Amino acid sequence: MSLENVSGLGAKPVLRIAVLIPCYNEAATIAHVVHGFKTNLPSATVYVYDNNSSDQSAERAAAAGAVVRNERHQGKGHVARRMFADIDADVYVMVDGDATYDPTAVPDAVAELVHHRLDFINIARRTATPNAYRSGHQIGNALLTRLVALLFGREFTDMLSGYKLFSRRFVKSFPALSTGFEIETELIIHALELTMPVAERFAPYGQRPTGSISKLSTMRDGLRILRTIVRLTKNERPFAFFGAIGLVFFFIAIVLGAPLLQTYLQTGLVPRLPTAVLAAALVLMGVQSVTAGIILDNVTTGRREAKRIAYLQIPQAADDEGGMSLK
Repeated sequence: MSLENVSGLGAKPVLRIAVLIPCYNEAATIAHVVHGFKTNLPSATVYVYDNNSSDQSAERAAAAGAVVRNERHQGKGHVARRMFADIDADVYVMVDGDATYDPTAVPDAVAELVHHRLDFINIARRTATPNAYRSGHQIGNALLTRLVALLFGREFTDMLSGYKLFSRRFVKSFPALSTGFEIETELIIHALELTMPVAERFAPYGQRPTGSISKLSTMRDGLRILRTIVRLTKNERPFAFFGAIGLVFFFIAIVLGAPLLQTYLQTGLVPRLPTAVLAAALVLMGVQSVTAGIILDNVTTGRREAKRIAYLQIPQAADDEGGMSLK
């Protein structure tokens, strides 16, 4: 595939497009996925990063024409961090290797990313098969997506989709810290925190073929994702995070101290001194928590400005004249 200028002013350099496929025990599907993306993006380089598979995933990916590399640290987050560090391209497509995502959606998505100067496109899932997307995963995804929208802004409907497109600017400014499936949450919040130009498209989502088993645990990975959201809220929204904790302390102090204050005003006595001390301590803890939130919020603002400056220093591959076409 190439993106070329067709406005009569001559051809532009072909965009370097990399398809990134994290892979762990996907021997039943990986060749199909590689063929699908090589067909729909003929000039793209397809990379399969094998994550300690115990089956024939790596061999079948290589036979299908992919560039196969290995990541020994177990977990999708580790794989994504390695892929983003190793590979230099203008457009990155990251997709799971389980053959559930539609490769025919990728040419239009790449064109949109380039023509509209976007940094990130999330391809949300539309299920045509009733059993393609387990109900537990759907409920968990919906709840976590709404939580992120509440805390960081509403841009996406399917946060945990494994089908995403990135600009070089996004990839090279992304400080990947997660180790597992919570990397999807970290990617979304990175885009929202830097107010990047983003979009969401929809594509069919199919059922896993026979022999392919999901590696996602609804409870275990859901809790890890929730923990990541809490951590990122603390880091990126410290005033809201510590302010909420301070309000909890103030509320408990009022509940404990109000009856004592009423008794003191009526009799001049403090009958439950330990409770009074506890209420006073809670007030002090609340003040300290709010103060910490204010200080850390200023620090976070400076850090966000530095990240924004670093992000803007990375050149963006874009169509300046709107005359690029997919071929």
